[in-house]
Order: sequence, then structure tokens, then C-alpha cells
Amino acid sequence: MILSLSCAIAITLAAFAETPAAGKIAPKPLYRDPVHDGAADPTLIWNRAKHDWWMFYTNRRADLDTPNSKDVTWVHQTRIGIAISQDQGATWKYHGIVKVPYGQPDYTHWAPDVVYQGGLYHMFLVIVPGTFTNWDAPRYIIHLTSSDLETWKFQSKLDLATDRAIDPSLFHLPDGTWRLWYKDERDHSHIHYADSKNLNSWTPKGAAIIDRSSEGPKIFFWHGQYWMVVDAWNGLGVYHSDDALHWAPQKDLLLGTPGHIATDRSIGHHADVVVNGDRAFLFYFTHQQGADLVQTLSHSARRSVIQVAELEFVDGELTVDRDKPTHVLLGTPR
Repeated sequence: MILSLSCAIAITLAAFAETPAAGKIAPKPLYRDPVHDGAADPTLIWNRAKHDWWMFYTNRRADLDTPNSKDVTWVHQTRIGIAISQDQGATWKYHGIVKVPYGQPDYTHWAPDVVYQGGLYHMFLVIVPGTFTNWDAPRYIIHLTSSDLETWKFQSKLDLATDRAIDPSLFHLPDGTWRLWYKDERDHSHIHYADSKNLNSWTPKGAAIIDRSSEGPKIFFWHGQYWMVVDAWNGLGVYHSDDALHWAPQKDLLLGTPGHIATDRSIGHHADVVVNGDRAFLFYFTHQQGADLVQTLSHSARRSVIQVAELEFVDGELTVDRDKPTHVLLGTPR
């Protein structure tokens, strides 16, 4: 009887140890672009055919020498990078760039969002029509489709009643409406939104939040309500809503305080959130500045990497501990 009980306990403990319920611990950084070392603005999507996770990101040319610090050529003429995870989001490998069938060779590609609907993947991508040395240039959002995340077809240029729209984020509402949030730089860099029934024709609705200027909105549903996370440039601003229309701000920012682990010791920027069951993971990027600055590299402050941390829901608010080991486990989406 004693032997049987001991065996049962041993078997139970062994099974518990071998079950990756929490997932693998993600490295810091989670991902570093091997071409230009300027990965930013991540968005994740499940590849339904290959059964792995794909990350699309702005591939900034951090290694490009420019005449002076005010020259922003290095964030232009960028191509969207692709990384793939075959271990449920814990580690990532470079896969190449998105071949966008639109514009001229000097066009700039920024901050995509990718969703799946009707048997197709839909990418909404920021276009800057050229390569510029300053920030004073038009920018707009285009719609592309693909059946496999590899080959893309141009569908349309979105009419959002502004010539300075960037950072699209989409969510499919329960009534079938697709809602698109984006930064309108013509309106104090407030987050605006537009609605569509088919992902093709869009109706601009005006500002979604006006209490701060920000960019990089990300909308998700978790713990019975909608959440919006924005890049406020001093951390990530957080809002919650019952209807995805009226947003209440959270007092505390996320990632506004530098972490203590190498490569993650500056504030967090432009994030994606993947909700998986009752867990939610925040994928964000950090500059390699401050404690992570390498004095021997002339372009060190321009480098940026992708990080991940798990969100926590505490007393009705979102919190995150970037120094805590992050066990990542992204299962198959519903």
C-alpha cells in the first residue's frame, strides 16, 4: 500500500513537471532583427495552414549612417519583417520581408496589423510615399489580402479623411462590424476610429480618445471588457470600455519605468496583445538606450528589439512585471 502510494505520487509529480502548462520561458530580448537591428511595432497572427505563429514588424534601418541626429532617413524606405515561432511564441526566427505589390522602391512601410476573415488574411499597412529626411510627409493606410501570409494582393487605399493616418489596429465586433483605430496626426495625434462591414469601405467616425496624444493603439477583449493600449511615449497608456466606443483611462502606465534586465532597460513602445484563454501577453519593443547603450556603436541608440511580458488583471486594472520570467504559451486561436 505504501509502495503504491509512493509510486502514485511520483507519477503525478513527474506528469506535472513534464506538462508545459505555463510554457517556455522567453528570452530577453524575445527577438532581434538580424538585418538592420531595428525591429519595432510587432503584430502577431496564427498561420492556419502551417500551424505556427507569425510576427510582422516594422524593420527600421538602425544601422544606416546619417549626416546628423535629426535626419530620419533610417526610419524610411523600410520593409516589413517577418519572424516565425514554432514553439508557441517562446522563441522566434527571421523569415524574410513582406513583398508589398504597391508603390515605388523608395516607399516606406510601417506598422502593419493583420487579421483573418473569410478565408483570407487581411493586412492594413502604413505607406509613406517616399524616403524622407524629416517627419513632414504624407502617410496613409492600404489594405492587402493573402491566402497564405506569403503572397499579398493590393486591395485599396483607405479614405480616412486625413493625409496623416498611421498605426492601424482592427477588432471584429459582435454585431459583425469591423472597427479600425489609428493615429490621426492632423488632429493633435489623437486616436481616431472608422467602421466597416466588409473590410473594404470605411466610414471615419472621429476621435476615440482625446485626453492625450499617442500612437500605436491596440484593442483586445479580456476579463469581460474591451481594452485599448497606446504608445504614450512615456510608457503605454491603458483604457477600458464596455462598448468599444466610450473609453475610461487607467491612471497607471505600463512599462513607463525601465526594467532591470539587459536589453529591456528603457520604456516600452508600440505593443501588440495576444489573448490566449485566460492569459494575455504583451509584445512590445524597446530602444537600446540608457543602460543598454553600446558606446562603440555609432547607431546604438537607434537599435530596437521585441520583448514580451505577461499582463495581469489586478483590482480592475492591467499591470505587468517586465523583470519577471515570462512563460509563453500561445495555443491555437479559436
